[in-house]
Amino acid sequence: MLRLTALREERRWSRAELARRARMGNADVGRIESGRLIAYPGQLVKLADAIGWPDDPAALLDEVGSDA
Repeated sequence: MLRLTALREERRWSRAELARRARMGNADVGRIESGRLIAYPGQLVKLADAIGWPDDPAALLDEVGSDA
């Protein structure tokens, strides 16, 4: 699972909620999480800001265990 997905689920947010907070399309968030879309750096910054990730936004795409 991606770190992004783990953090979103930890917050009990739906993909739609993350998309709303990141000001992105719900479908884009879903595609990024499923690996069907390679996120642009600007999208990663939006996602990191929305989810409160203080480190490198690219690290949101790292594979992690479910306890990220």
